[in-house]
Amino acid sequence: SNLFGHVKGAFTGAVYPKKGLFEIADRGSIFFDEIGNVPLETQPKLLRVIQEREFMRLGGVETIKVDVRIIAATNIDLQKMMQDGLFREDLFYRLHVITITLPPLRERKDDVPLLVQHFLQKYGEENGKPGLEIAPDALDLLMEYEWPGNVRELENVIERAAVLTQGSRIGTAMIPDQVRRSPTFQIPHIAVPPDGLSLKDVVTNFEKRLIESTLESAGGVQKRAAELLRIKPTTLNEMIKRYDIAPRRKRNGDAAETDQ
Repeated sequence: SNLFGHVKGAFTGAVYPKKGLFEIADRGSIFFDEIGNVPLETQPKLLRVIQEREFMRLGGVETIKVDVRIIAATNIDLQKMMQDGLFREDLFYRLHVITITLPPLRERKDDVPLLVQHFLQKYGEENGKPGLEIAPDALDLLMEYEWPGNVRELENVIERAAVLTQGSRIGTAMIPDQVRRSPTFQIPHIAVPPDGLSLKDVVTNFEKRLIESTLESAGGVQKRAAELLRIKPTTLNEMIKRYDIAPRRKRNGDAAETDQ
């Protein structure tokens, strides 16, 4: 009914006829956010209107022709859904004409200040607080965060700050704990001597020190250290042997044990 509309009496409560989104969007565009959530039983109907450019309202017999541009978005793997029988292959290839890949926010941090300014203006006006601005140290926290929820998460953070702030300037106190406590990693500064240095030796030394530090943080548990370094435990074990790194021991009172 939402997509194709319905006629009067098509179902209980259908007191009046209703136009669907396709009919309203004729000679325009219709945007499907999270196209993978379209039920399997609805997909053939969607495919027909895309291919034939015509449909019938729910409960009706009249064919309605439309000319609509389809824009679909998804953050899940539709090809895997096809393999699992959850998404029709013919619909996938009909939609897969021009693809635009939008990188996650963590890969385009330069967009953060622009988005922050946009959301400050939007939610400042909505809450009767025009002219909101963000403090530099608060912006630094937003720049360092990895944003697993992408732009929506950033928008929620700014909306929350705009609602809660008592002044016109948003400081670090208005930034949620999960953002403020995000771990950061700074590449150590290395001054290259006049006569140069060996890149291989520098990388090897840094890699060894990083493994030693991670093992210490993991209490000597190689499996946990591998998880922190995002490598396989077997790979970490080979590197430990290669660099002849002494095993770290877990403290448990006066007793100690080595995790292999």
